[in-house]
Amino acid sequence: MFMLLAAAAPSSNKPEYKAPSYTTPSYPAPKYPTPGYPAPAYPTPSYNKDNKYADITITSQSDERNLDGSSQWSYAQSDYTTREESQVQKKMQGVTYDSYGKESYGEVLGNTNKGSSYWVVPEGQKFTLTWAADEAGFQPKGDHLPVAPVHKYELPVAPALPYTRTGLGY
Repeated sequence: MFMLLAAAAPSSNKPEYKAPSYTTPSYPAPKYPTPGYPAPAYPTPSYNKDNKYADITITSQSDERNLDGSSQWSYAQSDYTTREESQVQKKMQGVTYDSYGKESYGEVLGNTNKGSSYWVVPEGQKFTLTWAADEAGFQPKGDHLPVAPVHKYELPVAPALPYTRTGLGY
């Protein structure tokens, strides 16, 4: 049977020691010499130097994030430019991958977005753009967007031949 003994060693930390305090007359605060050179003079930064639109300011702004993963935000500027967008998380069908990279088709969590923008160009033309992005893809709408031409051709009609039991009526 083993017996363990513990002995108390004397402490080298003396309780009568006090750290120096610079607030007492016996320990005055250290004096540092003033540098012999002047402080550098940096020019005041000019942030609007190259800004052609310095007078445009944000007049309203909102940003809302919800616990269910949905969100919406918007802003408006003094030049009447606006932008708003909202997104919702949604379960949809899609491709998933397991930890080994195996692909399977099933239910996935995705985002559906919709929003709009409005702006006026310096020439005075007004633009409005609305969009949605969901299972059907990105769908922008606006009067300024190009539109594919409409197909106006008629397909030829095949001649109708009478049908008989033995085949076509030749």
